[in-house]
Amino acid sequence: MLTTKIIWQRLLGLLPGEVTLNETRWLIRPCLHMPLMEQRRVRMIVNRVRLFATLFAALTPLWIIVDVLTLPFPLWLQLAILRLLATIAFGTLVMWHPQDGRLATAYQGMATLFAIPTLFYLISHLLLSHHQLQGISAAIGTGYAFLPFVLLAGFAIFPLTLFETLTFSAPVLCAYALALMFNWEEVSWPSFGGQFWLLFLLTGVASLASMSQLAFIIALVNQAIHDPLTGTFSRRSGEEMLNLHLSFARRNNSPFTVAFLDIDHFKSINDRFGHEFGDRVLQQLTQTVTHCLRRGDIVVRWGGEEFLLLLNNTDLHQAAHALERLRQHGLGMHPDGRQITASIGIAERIADGTDDWKVLVEKADTRMYLAKQGGRDRLVFEG
Repeated sequence: MLTTKIIWQRLLGLLPGEVTLNETRWLIRPCLHMPLMEQRRVRMIVNRVRLFATLFAALTPLWIIVDVLTLPFPLWLQLAILRLLATIAFGTLVMWHPQDGRLATAYQGMATLFAIPTLFYLISHLLLSHHQLQGISAAIGTGYAFLPFVLLAGFAIFPLTLFETLTFSAPVLCAYALALMFNWEEVSWPSFGGQFWLLFLLTGVASLASMSQLAFIIALVNQAIHDPLTGTFSRRSGEEMLNLHLSFARRNNSPFTVAFLDIDHFKSINDRFGHEFGDRVLQQLTQTVTHCLRRGDIVVRWGGEEFLLLLNNTDLHQAAHALERLRQHGLGMHPDGRQITASIGIAERIADGTDDWKVLVEKADTRMYLAKQGGRDRLVFEG
């Protein structure tokens, strides 16, 4: 276990400041990614699938000219028809692939993108194996054998985990091995072994490149979505999280509660003890709240001393009970030793009859002000 940790730390030294030791598991398996991270990665994968497909759609038919000039009839005609079919398939992928933000859709796009040239390679290899080519024709025919190398190198432009890269690479490697069976008796085994080893090497390089891209995205997303002082989600990322989790709750007809928390008399802390002590109070409060909430709950810094708590699969009364327990537990200490208190307003999608996150936040905000007017240090979930 210690040896594994040391190896990972050494590897992380190659990516200084990009990922922490705890985040390395995000480079291995996609199921561990948080929703905002997944959403941004899906967008990148889909855009690069469309870019790659557009490039193939433009370049694939251009090679027909080379085939006509160098290959015998009817081989060049058969390959030309095959190229036109592949071009149509690439064009269809560019025009009709959905962009719904789902990881499954991104996977479908990548699978289709790499399935088209893989099938092209197998069929073209079968056609070429029935002809004895010589001279420049043989050189052009040999060029078709390099397509798997191009495909494996292409994985490097996608931000993928190690598991994803190996999964998508497997069909390409299998196709290269399957092509061997078309002319089993004529295969030079030393040459085939060397080429297959090179394919494995390319797979490893592409995996490292994809993981490096993913590590860079992780670092950028972490910087973009978190508040630098408290480590909670920023307001902008909180709005995205509200939209994502409310959509999920609506699809599953499950409760979703929003709590608006405002620290009482926070301005007096800054005025009496300075902004440095005020920052410590904010950090102390967020640590306490994060520790007391469930792992799937989310804390968002909405304003200066205002925080939004997103409580998944939690109805109004469950949320009120949990937050009352949090309030009784204590939110931290003032510099003078007094307890930090907060006014809290709660709203829930089913109880308040709305699936609009802005309306939900407004209701929680209004109830927080009712708590202020009622004497502070309390929570309100009605009115």
